[in-house]
Amino acid sequence: MNDTLAGWLQVIALMAALALSFRPLGDHLARVLTTGRHWRVERLVYRAGGVHGDADQSWPVYLRSVLAFSVVSMLFLYAFLRLQNHLLLSLGMKPVAADLSFNTAASFVTNTDWQAYSGESTLGHLVQMAGLAVQNFTSAAMGIAVVAALIRGFTRKTTDRVGNFWVDLTRIVLRVLLPIAFVFAIVLVAAGVIQNFHGAHAITTVAGGHQSLTGGPVASQETIKLLGTNGVGFYNANSAHPFENPNAFTNLIEIYLMLVIAFSLPRTFGAMVGDHRQGYAILAVMVVIWAASVAVVTANELYSVSSTAGHAAGAMMEGKETRFGIWASALFAVSTTLTSCGAANSSHDSYTPGGGGMTIFDMMLGEIAPGGTGSGLYGILMLAVVAVFVAGLMVGRTPEYLGKKLHAREMKFASLYILTTPVLVLIGAGLAMALPGERAAMLNKGAHGFSEVLYAFTSAANNNGSAFAGLSANTVWYNTTLGVVMLLGRFLPMVFVLALAGSLAGQQPVPVTAGTLPTHRPQFVGLLTGVILIVVGLTYFPALALGPLAEGLR
Repeated sequence: MNDTLAGWLQVIALMAALALSFRPLGDHLARVLTTGRHWRVERLVYRAGGVHGDADQSWPVYLRSVLAFSVVSMLFLYAFLRLQNHLLLSLGMKPVAADLSFNTAASFVTNTDWQAYSGESTLGHLVQMAGLAVQNFTSAAMGIAVVAALIRGFTRKTTDRVGNFWVDLTRIVLRVLLPIAFVFAIVLVAAGVIQNFHGAHAITTVAGGHQSLTGGPVASQETIKLLGTNGVGFYNANSAHPFENPNAFTNLIEIYLMLVIAFSLPRTFGAMVGDHRQGYAILAVMVVIWAASVAVVTANELYSVSSTAGHAAGAMMEGKETRFGIWASALFAVSTTLTSCGAANSSHDSYTPGGGGMTIFDMMLGEIAPGGTGSGLYGILMLAVVAVFVAGLMVGRTPEYLGKKLHAREMKFASLYILTTPVLVLIGAGLAMALPGERAAMLNKGAHGFSEVLYAFTSAANNNGSAFAGLSANTVWYNTTLGVVMLLGRFLPMVFVLALAGSLAGQQPVPVTAGTLPTHRPQFVGLLTGVILIVVGLTYFPALALGPLAEGLR
């Protein structure tokens, strides 16, 4: 079987698996977020936390709950990292440095999972399991909880209540993430991913050299790293490591896990607002952007003329796993940068200017196609609000979305949401390039070196976590600034999302009239796609012109 046929078959198989999962998983998520029944184990969790399971919260209380949980989680993980030499299963690892501990704690609490360290030589098994993996569950659940609050803002009327964060968090973890992660951990173990508590083992390679390999509870962490769009690698090589991703089957399963919840959430959205056509419209935008990005990156890596040697060889295989090749590497790269996952089975730093530039642009879109667990849907809904507002300006009437009018207050929240991430990315990258010491951390000079820095801050601000790999980011300055960017890039947008949810929930719905913009038709799909591309293009084009575009033109 030739590479092209194999590539098409894996894309078709992936899309078929996602299509089969779309309805059952989306409907299940809707039931989880709307049912009034509590499981017995959930009631025990509520009782332990002093939570009233049937009490709804206003948006400020919901937000305070999100922030309080995140602060406690970050302090707990920071202490875990600093004290790991005193813990069980530490494997003799030293305490993690203060700046790196701050960076790592911020990274995992914000669902970013940026790694400025090598996992197998820095962290013990207990920290990996009870520290990092736990945050992989809770940070992913938090994103779904926040989008549930936003959807309730559209569906409720004349109230200040948007749900109960503690109930949402508990249900999502127990009813959605844990069961799916458990099943797929077994699938990955059966397919060859390791799951043990082994320490370092000295081996002799086929070339006669000596190497030390560390085992660990990899499969259990691998599933939630992908399912929750977290992206952490148990090993420094991430999903290019054969212990994490041993063959083509596991590679396809891992891509599926990255996409399945985010692509199913539009079904949840349609079910909760009582109109599945609204969910299909949002899904269509996600699919169009995802498919276009896959095509651009694959074509660049197969046919780019920016590298004479690569073009002569027939493809750009530098930085790619020979087990997977161009098609599977490009599919993985697009899926991980469009979902805020950040896992990697190849080195994005080695991609062509067009391919690497597209992975940066994917993140700059705001992680919305389909985006992270929950964060992707609330991100595209905020852009949908802007698209409806633009349409309202065209026809000269007050814009409405799902029966709620969008006044100045709502548009301010949506505008602040959209502006937050670009401000963090551009200021962070600008500061790094202005400081000689930080410029020295770039492996490459010129346009490609700038792309490394731009990628790092884009990844951090959008809670992605992947890297170009050429930047030496484990310094006090980068650990601190990227940690701050990750925190602001995660929680400031949540403030505006929840504020919008509260504002919408307090409104009385307006009836649909002949002048109401239909937001379920192809015209709206095209309008929303255009708004997304224009907003991103106008915001980031100067930075992209200095990086991947300049490199490609050269």
